Amino acid sequence: MKLYEHEAKQIFEKFGLTIPKQIAVIETTEELEVLTLNFPIMIKAMVLIGGRGKAGGIKKADNSDEAKQIVSEMLDLTIHGYPIDKLLLEEAIDIASEIYLSVTTDPATFDVVIVTSASGGIDIEEIARTKPEEIWKTSILDNSKVLPDSIAQEAVDFLIKKNPDLIALDNQLKTTICSLFSLFQQVEAKVCEINPLILTKDNKIIAADAKLVLDDNSLYRQAPMLKSISIDPNSKRHDVAEQTQFEALAYKIGFPYLDLLSEPVNFVKEKDKLYVGLVPGGAGYGIFSIDEVVNIGNRYFDSNVIPINFMDSGGGPSLSKVADMFHILMDHPAADLIITSRFGGISSCDIFIQGLIMSLRDRFMKNKRMIPVFGRMVGTDLAAARAFFERAKRETPEPLKDLHIIIGNQKIMADVIKDGIEYGFKVKKELKQGGGN
Repeated sequence: MKLYEHEAKQIFEKFGLTIPKQIAVIETTEELEVLTLNFPIMIKAMVLIGGRGKAGGIKKADNSDEAKQIVSEMLDLTIHGYPIDKLLLEEAIDIASEIYLSVTTDPATFDVVIVTSASGGIDIEEIARTKPEEIWKTSILDNSKVLPDSIAQEAVDFLIKKNPDLIALDNQLKTTICSLFSLFQQVEAKVCEINPLILTKDNKIIAADAKLVLDDNSLYRQAPMLKSISIDPNSKRHDVAEQTQFEALAYKIGFPYLDLLSEPVNFVKEKDKLYVGLVPGGAGYGIFSIDEVVNIGNRYFDSNVIPINFMDSGGGPSLSKVADMFHILMDHPAADLIITSRFGGISSCDIFIQGLIMSLRDRFMKNKRMIPVFGRMVGTDLAAARAFFERAKRETPEPLKDLHIIIGNQKIMADVIKDGIEYGFKVKKELKQGGGN
């Protein structure tokens, strides 16, 4: 569950983090008339996706007329396809400098990770890509509930080294980092992020933004906290803005899909890691595939393999739905490799291989991005599937040159996954040497 900024800030404040003065959450321009406003103020679009600032969803108003114009324009705005229904009004802060700070979970190891940078207020993904030396990152391996003082001080020392003006705020910074870590652990969050964490001109540290994503599995334990910010813990919120682009597309097509990477469109890959998309044959096999990719990655590839999604084809998917499942992952900017498996019971191996090949031929004809596919198929209609696959390789070898499907049980799925990952790293290395991504 993602929280809106004003909801997250209420929780931040409970944990001792300083936030800007909150004025109101409004839905119409007329509501401005009944508010007592001390300008300047910030006007922010309440959407559960990133990139608001670049899309015009965060603006400063210096007077009443300007506020009315901004509110009117913003309520007519859509951000990445999502309409804006509510706006947060809060005090504007005099900014001396900006910091990035987050606590999150590594999707591969499930270790808690702390990330900070003295270059806040802008896309941290871009900083990670162009200036990795500007980012400090560490993993907390023992899942302690309280951040060790030595780690907090290490983060503070890094920030002061990058921005000596922060030296006078040593203790405030340490307290803020420890408070965010405690918040993350106590509310059982998946992501706690402040960007920017502002150093004001009068030497205060204020969380100007707040991102908080809770683990759905822990919501019943967090009932008192959720009730305190007027969220009913017994009814999970289904806000369309919580969906990623790929989740929304899969929902429209008609099959379950979850991204394991937050904000996948803006995700910046680590160069030494291989990101694996999964097209399994069912929900249980989908969960197994995630676990097996992680296990094999840890055992043979120095923990450098990251599964990027969960997917469930459901019973007896149509040919076009199978094709769409592969299209989604081929279009996913993080995917380096697709691992697939069809254990045909209700589902037909013949329909599966026809849908997969249809997607590859279509992408080849339209010159769309294609990545290697490794997998295995066993079960219903296997003979017809084998015949179609062999004929397709003869008739259109070029679109299928990176399709590697084991037919039958001569190799266990764990070995298919291992072979696929080895091949994926090989292709990634060749692309790097050739100047590709």
